[in-house]
Amino acid sequence: MGLYLCIFDGDDEVDGVEVGPYTDFDKFRDCVVRELEGGKPGAKFPTLILHSDSDGAWSPSEAAKLEKELIEIGEEFRRRPPIPIRSDWQNQVMNRFGLKPDALYDCFFDVDGEPLLERLVNLAKLGQRRKLPILFQ
Repeated sequence: MGLYLCIFDGDDEVDGVEVGPYTDFDKFRDCVVRELEGGKPGAKFPTLILHSDSDGAWSPSEAAKLEKELIEIGEEFRRRPPIPIRSDWQNQVMNRFGLKPDALYDCFFDVDGEPLLERLVNLAKLGQRRKLPILFQ
C-alpha cells in the first residue's frame, strides 16, 4: 500500500505526490531523524516527523512550517553523501529514468523519479496559496 499526499478543492484534485510505500516514507523520516536530529524524533523538524502518516492532514498553517522544514532538510541532504538504494521499486525507477544519486537528497524521490523533497515543498506551497490542507491517503 502506498502513501499519496494530495490537495483537494471540494471534489477536484488540485495536485498530489505518490510517495511510494509507507515503509519508504518511514525510511525517509528515519533518515531525517538519524542524520539531522541526532536520533531525537521531532527535535528540529516536528511538523514532518511527529505527524502520523496513517491518516489526517497538514493544515495550511502547518504547511507553512512544513515548507520551512523541508527546505532546511533539502539543504542539509544536498551536502551529504548518498546512501544505498535497497527498495525494488526505487531501483526500477532509477533504471527507467537514469537516476544516479550524487547526494543524500537524490536518494529520495517519488514514483515518477522526481525529487521527493522538491515535490513536497511545492505541495506545501500550493496548500498555503490555496488555503487547502495536504491530505494523507
